[in-house]
Amino acid sequence: MKRFFAQAYLWLLLAILYAPILIIAIFSFTEAKVLGNWTGFSTKLYTSLFTGGVHHSLLSAIENTLIIAIVAAAISTVLGSIAAIGIHNLRGHKRIVMNTLNNIPMLNPDIITGISLFLLFVSVGITQGFATVILAHVIFCTPYVVLCVLPRLQQMNSDIYEAALDLGATPMQAIYKVLIPEIKPGMISGFILAFTLSIDDFAVTIFTIGTGGLETLSTYIYADARKGGLTPELRPLSTIIFVTVLVLLITINVRSQRANKKKKALGK
Repeated sequence: MKRFFAQAYLWLLLAILYAPILIIAIFSFTEAKVLGNWTGFSTKLYTSLFTGGVHHSLLSAIENTLIIAIVAAAISTVLGSIAAIGIHNLRGHKRIVMNTLNNIPMLNPDIITGISLFLLFVSVGITQGFATVILAHVIFCTPYVVLCVLPRLQQMNSDIYEAALDLGATPMQAIYKVLIPEIKPGMISGFILAFTLSIDDFAVTIFTIGTGGLETLSTYIYADARKGGLTPELRPLSTIIFVTVLVLLITINVRSQRANKKKKALGK
């Protein structure tokens, strides 16, 4: 009975979490403009999304969101990986302090981060726009990359790097040929997480986007919802984003499991 109730609770929790996404996915295959009104199976919304039938502002918002997310995720991955290596090489209280400082931005509410960056940009006199949004996304995404890379560093045999140096490799060669391949799965996970967080963010973006007409997907959806409804093409777009992230995560997990099995086989 305990096992039954435990499994029932787990499935109930998963149903609650994924039911809204499932509803959006189901109603992305109908032409109804109002969510919840089924007018028959149709792929017209997907066709409209990919053939330019949607409003130009939505296409522009999607393009801006992808560019910002890719650039911010790439910069965050580089900075976060370097920071993780530095934190890993610290000892004692210094490592504890740096880990705590890295965790604070993640625990800090997004709206506080957004307001703080807004006041910083205004006080410094930086014109808000594309650059400030990317910078803001890098700031709040980097700690998550550090959190993804650190476990890989802790699992790695630290003697491998020292052995590379003893065999004549320069520090940079040891980093590129030994260290980075070891932490590569963590870097990939950090990049995907930073990319997802950047696409998802609204609170930080709305405070740093400025008044120059720049729109991201989150700000477009917010403005669209305030008008009294949502553009129907947002349903297939949301479904595609969810499926893409799901496929990436499954692929990474499968590759990680295969790599671990290969290491165990070689170890035996």
